[in-house]
Amino acid sequence: MTTGKINVSVENIFPLIKKFLYSDHEIFLRELVSNGTDATLKLKHLISIGEAKVEYGNPVIEIKVDKEGKKIHIIDQGLGMTADEVEKYINQVAFSGAEEFLDKYKDSAKDSGIIGHFGLGFYSAFMVAEKVEIITKSYKDEPAAHWTCDGSPEFTLEPADKTSRGTEIILHVAEDSLEFLEDSKISGLLNKYNKFMPIPIKFGTRTETLPKPEDAPEDYINETVETDNIINNPNPAWTKQPAELSDEDYKNFYRELYPMQFEEPLFNIHLNVDYPFNLTGILYFPKLGTDMQIQKDKIQLYQNQVYVTDNVEGIVPEFLTMLKGVIDSPDIPLNVSRSGLQADGAVKKISNYITRKVADKLKALFTENRADFEEKWNDIKIVLEYGMLSEDKFYEKAGAFVLYPTVDDTYFTLEELKEKLKDNQTDKDGKLIVLYAGNKDAQHSYIETAKEKGYEVLLLDSPIISHLIQKIEGDNSGLSFVRVDSDHIDNLIKKDENTISKLSDEEKETLKTSLESYIPKAYSVQLEAMDSQAAPFIITQPEFMRRMKEMSQSGGGGMFGMGNMPEMYNLIVNTNSDLAASILNTEDKTHQEHLVKQALDLAKLSQNLLKGEALTAFVKRSFEMIK
Repeated sequence: MTTGKINVSVENIFPLIKKFLYSDHEIFLRELVSNGTDATLKLKHLISIGEAKVEYGNPVIEIKVDKEGKKIHIIDQGLGMTADEVEKYINQVAFSGAEEFLDKYKDSAKDSGIIGHFGLGFYSAFMVAEKVEIITKSYKDEPAAHWTCDGSPEFTLEPADKTSRGTEIILHVAEDSLEFLEDSKISGLLNKYNKFMPIPIKFGTRTETLPKPEDAPEDYINETVETDNIINNPNPAWTKQPAELSDEDYKNFYRELYPMQFEEPLFNIHLNVDYPFNLTGILYFPKLGTDMQIQKDKIQLYQNQVYVTDNVEGIVPEFLTMLKGVIDSPDIPLNVSRSGLQADGAVKKISNYITRKVADKLKALFTENRADFEEKWNDIKIVLEYGMLSEDKFYEKAGAFVLYPTVDDTYFTLEELKEKLKDNQTDKDGKLIVLYAGNKDAQHSYIETAKEKGYEVLLLDSPIISHLIQKIEGDNSGLSFVRVDSDHIDNLIKKDENTISKLSDEEKETLKTSLESYIPKAYSVQLEAMDSQAAPFIITQPEFMRRMKEMSQSGGGGMFGMGNMPEMYNLIVNTNSDLAASILNTEDKTHQEHLVKQALDLAKLSQNLLKGEALTAFVKRSFEMIK
């Protein structure tokens, strides 16, 4: 038996590791299973190139929990180690940088890129164990070795009687970590971190019922058999080529990733690149609608099929974090606990690649089956509109597939829209006016008035639309988006013809003075000569003020405090209407006030502005009138 000290002059290295990694202490199992997987895959490679003259067989990694003995066993059938290799890899290499670790990282270990540099993958075992044993036999024809360490720099190394190839790690679980002796805890961790590891992972057994033979009698009792409980899928969909997978395969994998998701994804994007970095994965578009809620099921990041995190900020462009799925890359630099990214040029390249790939896929879907794409538009638009705002590279490509629906459910790209509208909706100054509604029901009367003129009205109802149309206007001179209720239709698209007012300038001044004495200050009274059949009172909300307020409320907008400003409205009074003449010519002030208030309430009703006490009073007053 050999005893000795691990190559470290600092006595308290293990307590420091435990302390620094403690917030992530459950990762010990991920690290040890990953090591076993690496040892197995390395053996497979050595056999394939003829360096190892042994049978590969059907290796598994087995996890055993001995609750009474307070032990966890992790057993692989991989390369194994000789005594010399244990000395080299466990005692020397693993801690060759121990003092550097202390000097450099003791204040910031959780944020430092040191995984693998200091053997912390294996030594994470000491976060839950008071003693660790390694019993290992190399694939080479050499005796097995038994290494023991109690969490101090002292170790023992002696021969072992193990005859099968591979490594068994035995953790003697510490009193503060006894939760890890529960089967449910271990099962949960294996499902979280090792669900798609490339080598089968066995944890206990399960009972399977054998199928009933065709010639079995009616009272036949099905036989059961105990089989290994393999908890992982070693060949998940993202490791295969797209040509190998059907639509049903993609859907099945989605269900495997998110067993509690009961709605099918709309479509998927298969990522596969090997230059200038390695990255594979599958992203799914779920149904989103206009809700920008935080997703419960996030994109999962893997490193060589080992789960790392579902915090993919930085790797996946922000607008795509509303998607679901998997990304796997060995090239993503991670910190000590693998739970955060290091700033790195490769990460930005990966993000740009994903953006480009998603844009190309969307263009292909649009081109191949436009009708299907239009059908799905309202479920995906929020992601795409956010992408146009936040990623210039996506914005550049978006013109080819981003759609603008009308209130009548027809869909146009921006170029198609310009072509469609140019003859009818270009104003007298040569500006193309795109009319839109934010709510088909609330703005119904305004939409109908526009349609009577032969105008198209878009339905743009996402919460960030004000930001987006501002950007589109900036990139398209001579194009202006105007909400259909922001002014009278003749003012929204000004043509050369002018309607003559029946009232003189003096009469208009008198009428305006009378109106302003009855109408609340929140309304700016404007007199307009319109068709005599048009509504006498129309409430509009100025486009610029409303848009700035909306942008301020949803972030940005450039105007401090706009989001808290009170609502401002214009009251447009049609001077050619019979009601305007009645108000002007009524000498009875009480009757005049009654006319104005009733007309204002009707206008408010059409804008969905009449509520509460005012609505109750209006209904009561209206019933009085028809008695």
